[in-house]
Amino acid sequence: MPGTSCPGASSPSIVLHVTDATVTDRTEIPGSVLAELTSVFRLGEVRERRYLADGLMNANWKVETLAGVFALKRLTDVPLDRLRRNLGVLASLADDGLPVAAPAVTGSGALVAEVGGGVWCLFPWVPGTHGRGVDLSLSQAASLGAELGRLHEGLGRACDRGLLPAVPETVTAEVTTPERAVEKSERLSAAVGDRGTGSAFDTAAAAALEQRRVLIGKHADRRPQDEAPAGGHGWTHGDVQYRNLLWEGGELAAVLDWDRVGVRPYAEEVVRTAQVQFGVDGVFDLARVSAFVGGYRSVVPLETFALLDGVRRLWWKRMTDFWQLEFHYDRADFSCDELFTADEALLHWWTGQLCEVEAAFAEG
Repeated sequence: MPGTSCPGASSPSIVLHVTDATVTDRTEIPGSVLAELTSVFRLGEVRERRYLADGLMNANWKVETLAGVFALKRLTDVPLDRLRRNLGVLASLADDGLPVAAPAVTGSGALVAEVGGGVWCLFPWVPGTHGRGVDLSLSQAASLGAELGRLHEGLGRACDRGLLPAVPETVTAEVTTPERAVEKSERLSAAVGDRGTGSAFDTAAAAALEQRRVLIGKHADRRPQDEAPAGGHGWTHGDVQYRNLLWEGGELAAVLDWDRVGVRPYAEEVVRTAQVQFGVDGVFDLARVSAFVGGYRSVVPLETFALLDGVRRLWWKRMTDFWQLEFHYDRADFSCDELFTADEALLHWWTGQLCEVEAAFAEG
């Protein structure tokens, strides 16, 4: 059951999520912790385990036990209370017929197990493979949009059932000022000089930061003018993208990794999903963007003005955000370096084709 950092497999199995500091490094996990987990989740003897190198922020292992094949996952940034809340929603979504794997429980009936200082949970594995957005057919892109719409409806029902807190009447979306964005870029430019090693990435980052300051100054007047997003809002997944989607036989088999469930404008999730799925190799696949948005709007009647507002907000967010460089230079975490390079290329293309991109969303 692949996910953000969990490669695929072809046989039914189970996924274990963990958020802790008990592993000795990214690729290893103490045998004593693994043994206790297999007892807690009643998995039987572990016959084999293998670290799975794919993925970005999280770490995963393929584990074969007497009870079957499993994937062991380490989460690094999910508070325990949020993890329990999110897991408690999945059975409701699965009961509604959505492509979601409900979590298994421990021997005591809990959704999570605290073992070795860590927090772990268990999911049925759904067979399938990942596919980049541009590898989907137009009909699959439309189907994905419709599934996202049904997912939003399902989360709304889960909220009505008391599984999620009530949705606030209003939400806001911070709009970074040009001055603040330039300040962040200058700080990171200094960090490249102070902490960089003269690598190719350092050279590319320094050039990109300088170019970004030029873009911000040139296009600042096109930014959103207030913090009130247009259109409806409610509970959303938060990270619908190809690494968190499984396809089997041409159909969407599962939506994975529910770490970032939260209340957001629906347009924000639609636009972000389209960007991550169909913004590939430095350009948007605009035909698939339109198909995806059309599929979503066949389920949820999202207004054109809300979509256009969402597109402009995400564009400006990408213009003024440097999170991959903050990971690299502030945390010494290099796992997302490749995302910076890809996102930077897309940002420049997007900025030059801003009207065409917005038209593709509006046509959906």
